[in-house]
Amino acid sequence: MKEKVILAYSGGLDTTAIIPWLKENFDYEVICCCIDCGQGNELDGLEERAKLSGASKLYIEDLVDDFCDNYIVPCVQANAVYENKYLLGTSMARPAIAKRLVEIARKEGATAICHGATGKGNDQIRFELGIKALAPDLKIIAPWRMTDVWTMQSREDEIEYCKQHGINLPFSADNSYSRDRNLWHISHEGLELEDPANEPNYDHLLVLGVSPEKAPDEGEYVTMTFEKGVPTSVNGEKMKVSDIIRKLNELGGKHGIGIVDIVENRVVGMKSRGVYETPGGTILMEAHQQLEELVLDRATMETKKDLGNKFAQIVYEGKWFTPLREAIQAFMEKTQEYVTGEVKFKLYKGNIIKAGTTSPYSLYSESLASFTTGDLYDHHDADGFITLFGLPLKVRAMKMQELEKAGKKDN
Repeated sequence: MKEKVILAYSGGLDTTAIIPWLKENFDYEVICCCIDCGQGNELDGLEERAKLSGASKLYIEDLVDDFCDNYIVPCVQANAVYENKYLLGTSMARPAIAKRLVEIARKEGATAICHGATGKGNDQIRFELGIKALAPDLKIIAPWRMTDVWTMQSREDEIEYCKQHGINLPFSADNSYSRDRNLWHISHEGLELEDPANEPNYDHLLVLGVSPEKAPDEGEYVTMTFEKGVPTSVNGEKMKVSDIIRKLNELGGKHGIGIVDIVENRVVGMKSRGVYETPGGTILMEAHQQLEELVLDRATMETKKDLGNKFAQIVYEGKWFTPLREAIQAFMEKTQEYVTGEVKFKLYKGNIIKAGTTSPYSLYSESLASFTTGDLYDHHDADGFITLFGLPLKVRAMKMQELEKAGKKDN
């Protein structure tokens, strides 16, 4: 009986060409697994295409709610943003996909998992670290790194290879952006973006919304509620997290929210330029932070910011299934205990403008913050505080004065 390989299948040209390639070079039975993290109509017609290309079976696994509840929410609670801009849309999805690929491999008794990520990108790392952490016994096949066996170098090569194997598919060799889409975002790379000197062609590029210039001239107010750091409603309508993100995508796309042009540092060491559309995610992250400002104490916020940056790096580098991620996430979950309340803001031409925040756990004291004297604050107390707080500065300045006088005296 032939050994089985699980192919992470998107239905695109790369993974379609991989099916006959795996059969020809390794004599595997190829079982395709397409993970739905919210790609939309990209999944249409996949079963027919996979079977036509030589796969024995196709799994289409709906992971949207799992992706939202167990990967997106922890990153939102951590305010995890890579290099101050990237909201980890692709990074968060990869461990969810890797986990399900391993589960299907176990179910099918497969000996290997294959992915179509290139040898230059981050995804090869994310997929493979996830698989190694969950199933160290499974073999991993990465065709794009096997240059002695995988000889195709272009879309034209792949199309010709498919034709030689009796597979005529509706793919063209025309140039287009390299995109990755899920419920959280869509990324764009390639074409004019490969030169950082070029301005993005937003009219040609954008998928989830419009540019701020083309957004409505009138702003729109939005109200959200959170319970323990988890979003629970939009504009008074209670929804599960995935539906909240869908609604925020609609609102954010309409108003030109969440378009980021970034040159980021990939894990493999090179810089990469891309444009990310994250309309709903940008709103959700901002609303969550707006509520945290009211609820978290200063020391917790400072530590949380540092660990949030570390959390973002961990996720970006594909280290989701690690003790460190679990430990930081446990800290984050503790900080969310009182992140409950309502956030209001206005969306206007790419901007998210605060319009009021309330929480039963608010640490804001109008009596303390007011310019009028309240019961809890005596202005005279500041004298002693400033004396002690500034003591190291004063001692150093006195010492420098002493040395300067001694130097002048010696001269």
